[in-house]
Amino acid sequence: MNNLYSVGITGLGSCVPDNVVTNDDLSKIVDTSDEWIKTRTGIRQRRIADKNTATSDLCTEAAKRAIKDAKIDSKDIDLILIATVTPDMAFPSTACIVQKNIGADNAAAFDISVGCSGFLYGLAIGSNFIATGAYKTVLVIGSEVLSKILDWEDRSTCVLFGDGAGACILQRCENGSGILSYDLGADGVSGHFLTQPAGGSRMPASHETIDERLHYVHMDGGEVFKFAVRAMERASLEALKKANMNLEDIDFLVPHQANIRIINSAAKRLKVPKERVYVNLDKYGNVSSASIPMALDEAYHKDLIKKDDVVLLVAFGAGLTWASVLLKWIK
Repeated sequence: MNNLYSVGITGLGSCVPDNVVTNDDLSKIVDTSDEWIKTRTGIRQRRIADKNTATSDLCTEAAKRAIKDAKIDSKDIDLILIATVTPDMAFPSTACIVQKNIGADNAAAFDISVGCSGFLYGLAIGSNFIATGAYKTVLVIGSEVLSKILDWEDRSTCVLFGDGAGACILQRCENGSGILSYDLGADGVSGHFLTQPAGGSRMPASHETIDERLHYVHMDGGEVFKFAVRAMERASLEALKKANMNLEDIDFLVPHQANIRIINSAAKRLKVPKERVYVNLDKYGNVSSASIPMALDEAYHKDLIKKDDVVLLVAFGAGLTWASVLLKWIK
């Protein structure tokens, strides 16, 4: 990236609902078992929001924690980017709701709808605003309340997902540090493999769409799995190439937390040993756009990521999309 300014993460924060739902809990409502879910996904439990909790509520708390971690004031924020496929409502944007909640009076705000790749898209977008000198401080959040759009009678999807939010503050940093490169991509031809068919202008809400359960997540798991393995390797290699780095330069890998088999496959292909791959999938399930910032927040605050480490973030998501961000840690 030919940047005027280098851009790095100066603050991190996350938030999850209190309610823990285990695999055994799910076995009481759908035909599944703890062993079946663990073996195929690596998930043991997930957090599920109550009926009064919306995406903006989790975003707001994660944002406050990231702001505190960065030692800034909310009025210092120039732009708020929220990656989510479960906004509070179609409009106003969840980003505008969060702007109000945290008192970020000086910030522009908008949402990004890229599924699980959304947070990394947000990092790329936000970093460019800062790199060009347009803004100095950007808040990027990935947050989902996927439990509200899951079919709790479909064991192929309801066991996979959870709710949560992760946030970061982007600011200028020392030249040559922070975000080194990124790779974003999409394959719209394959978008039909992961959808929420109804609720938009193509298929507005009606008795028929509700009866046919079209407002829930629909996924072809086998096709998404195959796409994920290919896309994560491709995106990772492209980010390394753009930064003139090799696989040996990766100090730490934080992948999208969708399935332990996908994570293990990506780590093997990228030759990153397990002790340098962060996994919290077992505790939270797939939290879509929130999974990477939540994992990054945990890994950093456990002192697993050190200053000057080269960290690779990589994800795939609805669209179908993929994204990777390579950065040199500055905290």
